[in-house]
Amino acid sequence: MHQRIEDYALIGDEQTAALIGRDGSVDWLCLPRFDSGACFARLLGDEENGHWRIAPRDAQSGCTRRAYRPDSLVLDTEWETDEGAIRVTDLMPQRDRAPDLVRMVEGLRGRVTVHSTLRLRFDYGSIVPWVRESDGHRVAVAGPDSVWLRSEPEVPTWGEDFSTHSEFTVEEGQKVAFVLTYHPSHEPRPPLINPYKALDHSVRDWRRWVGHCNYDGPYRDAVVRSLITLKALTYRPTGGIVAAATTSLPEEIGGVRNWDYRYCWLRDSTLTLNVGLSAGYRKEAEAWRDWLLRAVAGDPADLRIMYGLAGERRLPEFEVPWLSGFDGSAPVRIGNRAAEQLQLDVYGEVMDSLALARDAGLSTKPHMWAIQAALVEWLRSEWRQPDEGLWEVRGGRRHFVHSKVMVWVAADRAVRTLEKNPKLEGDLEGWRKFRDEVHREVLEKGYDAERNTFTQSYGSRELDAALLLIPRVGFLPPDDPRVMGTIDAIRAELSHHGFLRRYSTDRTTVDGLPGDEGTFLACSFWLAEALHMTGRTEEARELFDRLVALTNDVGLLAEEYDPVSGRQLGNFPQAFSHIGLVNTALALYGSDGAG
Repeated sequence: MHQRIEDYALIGDEQTAALIGRDGSVDWLCLPRFDSGACFARLLGDEENGHWRIAPRDAQSGCTRRAYRPDSLVLDTEWETDEGAIRVTDLMPQRDRAPDLVRMVEGLRGRVTVHSTLRLRFDYGSIVPWVRESDGHRVAVAGPDSVWLRSEPEVPTWGEDFSTHSEFTVEEGQKVAFVLTYHPSHEPRPPLINPYKALDHSVRDWRRWVGHCNYDGPYRDAVVRSLITLKALTYRPTGGIVAAATTSLPEEIGGVRNWDYRYCWLRDSTLTLNVGLSAGYRKEAEAWRDWLLRAVAGDPADLRIMYGLAGERRLPEFEVPWLSGFDGSAPVRIGNRAAEQLQLDVYGEVMDSLALARDAGLSTKPHMWAIQAALVEWLRSEWRQPDEGLWEVRGGRRHFVHSKVMVWVAADRAVRTLEKNPKLEGDLEGWRKFRDEVHREVLEKGYDAERNTFTQSYGSRELDAALLLIPRVGFLPPDDPRVMGTIDAIRAELSHHGFLRRYSTDRTTVDGLPGDEGTFLACSFWLAEALHMTGRTEEARELFDRLVALTNDVGLLAEEYDPVSGRQLGNFPQAFSHIGLVNTALALYGSDGAG
């Protein structure tokens, strides 16, 4: 049974994450980091590419019910059978040294026979490890990778078809816990954890963290689940936040729009910081700000639009032909060539983020302003170039209006920072002139007076949902007729069954790709916020209601949604979507609950 994207739940330890289907199978796990090779890659292939299923022996379909334990990232999955009922509890404890995956089976009623099939395949499902027994453990080794499997109490295991199998019976109140531990094969086995204590600690730690959330308005459960998901997508050693836990989940089933999102995008930075600061998570906001400063340090001309978890700049893209792709959607790509693109908007996003951090009173860094000033000076001389835009199009550079608006944001935030902090050094008058020049050009070349709307690029008749951010960044006030006209035009032309596409894919070659894609969830959240800013709050709340209803049974969102088939699309879970959910809730209801 092939899962749908929304059939998955996420667990993780803030350094990597696993996806678990409704059938009790772990189908995706990269070790030891988000961007490492997967040892379970069934998500993008088949069972032979690696998975770990624990379920009642005779179960042919998905579970009866599942849910996260309240305010945690601990997942409970339950099966009702003719013989009785069981619960499988999945978690990845915050690691001391080694990553651990804990899977605990508990008898709830009757007497149920449970089967475990562990099929490890390193390097994205391509390498079958050598498996042996040692001190009651199963040890799998292949090249640099080593994984240990143990159970408490110990249950019999056997090897068959290059897999490790276990079968045992649990009665009401009985528990069997499995622990899968990874470490580099040249190092000794790491210390063993107590799975039962790990469960208690994980639930307690997550609930303590959730206790910092200062939002208490409508949809609090959805907001908290989104905050937990964003925390789970954070690489704790550096503070970087990956766009998603996966690669190559398709934007169109059977299509080629399949990208690797296990990296950190600068374009997410302002919205991410706003979430942290507004929801009560200054520590996380500061860690993300510090990651941002480290990543962008260097030659302003070499600013990348995305970086690796620790700020790595080289993310070479290649395809893995042995994986057939999710639901036949090939190719499967590792790495992301878009990292080499020129996207002028990221300069604006970086400047906006650092201005927000400074205004919020986050501790300043002695080199922060020097980096900002260098970025603005480079941009002042280079901003007239066409670029690939925030959607990372592969159809050639253009003068994207959103990119130019964000150039204005960069100049504006530099000017405002100098006005508020006269002791800082900078060309205040020169930057004011720069800001005004960009503003005039966008109004002249990026606005279609005949239709009363801004356009995707200079001279184009196409629209772009990113234009909804114009009032949010302050380029024009929300009540400006050109803003109102743009919102109305985007709703009319990019709406698809009540949600928004990023841009038209059937009338333009802007992205240089064949096929189609779903509605983009972040854009629909932007629309709700834009409607609210322009006084149409009831319409905004109605749209927000429908967007929250798209979350799956455990509260997760992918990048896109196909309203025709009713399926989620794209990488999962998607930080941009969950950031949109939290920011929009704060905008619509913050006065009702956020402190």
